[in-house]
Amino acid sequence: MFETIFALLVVLGAGAGAGSLVLRNLYYICQPSEILIFAGSSRRSSDGRRVGYRLVKGGSSLRVPLLEKALRMDLTNMIIELRVSNAYSKGGIPLTVEGVANIKIAGEEPTIHNAIERLLGKNRKEIEQIAKETLEGNLRGVLASLTPEQINEDKIAFAKSLLEEAEDDLEQLGLVLDTLQVQNISDEVGYLSASGRKQRADLQRDARIAEADAQAASAIQTAENDKITALRRIDRDVAIAQAEAERRIQDALTRREAVVAEAEADIATEVARSQAELPVQQERIKQVQQQLQADVIAPAEAACKRAIAEARGSAARIVEDGKAQAEGTKRLAEAWKSAGGNARDIFLLQKLESLLSTLSGTVPDIDVESITVIGEGEGSATQIASLLEKLKQTTGIDLAKSLPGQSTPPSTK
Repeated sequence: MFETIFALLVVLGAGAGAGSLVLRNLYYICQPSEILIFAGSSRRSSDGRRVGYRLVKGGSSLRVPLLEKALRMDLTNMIIELRVSNAYSKGGIPLTVEGVANIKIAGEEPTIHNAIERLLGKNRKEIEQIAKETLEGNLRGVLASLTPEQINEDKIAFAKSLLEEAEDDLEQLGLVLDTLQVQNISDEVGYLSASGRKQRADLQRDARIAEADAQAASAIQTAENDKITALRRIDRDVAIAQAEAERRIQDALTRREAVVAEAEADIATEVARSQAELPVQQERIKQVQQQLQADVIAPAEAACKRAIAEARGSAARIVEDGKAQAEGTKRLAEAWKSAGGNARDIFLLQKLESLLSTLSGTVPDIDVESITVIGEGEGSATQIASLLEKLKQTTGIDLAKSLPGQSTPPSTK
């Protein structure tokens, strides 16, 4: 009995330990300053899109074993010190701005989804660095739209403009900017201090302007008096100058008559001299024209006529030669045509005399007693004699006599 009770207690203790272990690994409690993200389950968010996780804020929940993974995201405030150097304001003045921003991860939908997508898994330093770089970029953008006077005189309005500028960019990251305080604004070129000095200078300027106005009024009155005196002096000088001008005009008019008469006399003399030289120049022109006719034009015309005559003579000779040659060619053609089939032989026989004379001129004088024709058959000598006789009858050429040293026809064998 005792052993049974002991075994039951052991089983109950093992079950309690196993249950405690399961609760310790699967049961999660979410603190108010954080948010639990159970990744793995799919659901729709408040803006209608489907996400692969579920959120738990300010409560507790059980993780589905093997299907979900639990992640925590800290929602506590982050203090970021901002410092922007050489940020150019409107007008091109470089400024240095120092401030402090309180920023945190958004804990409400739908901004929390942006934070989960972009910042989940990053540590605090990485998130602070991202927020710092974003705010510094927004700070430079706001500085570029404001003058140094606007930034320095109304820091609250400047911080408000920065909040409005950074709100959209931070929301895209899933961050919320709680507060922003501008602590110090300075510049290395001394523009802001110069602005303070400018205000004091404006007061001094106003005093000096008032003093200058009084002095100017006195100077104006003095100048007015001097002007009146000067105008009266000018009127007097003008009257004197007008009288002197009238006198000079009268003198000029008097001298003009004499000068005009003298000029007219000179012109008349020059005209008379030119008219006297005109016939002489005309005769000289005629002489030059005649000389030109005799020296240039006449020889040129004669040469032209001679060249024309020579050209005509040459052309006539060429024409006559051409006509004679054409007539000879025509007669030769007619003779050739009338001769019929023997025209070629006749033409060759006509040329044979001059050819034989040329050939025989190159042979020394020899005495030919007889011509022996060697050929097959006994009719060759007879044919040659007949050929020579026909040649003599048709052309009038005695071939036997034309040979050097022959006065009688050669005998044939």
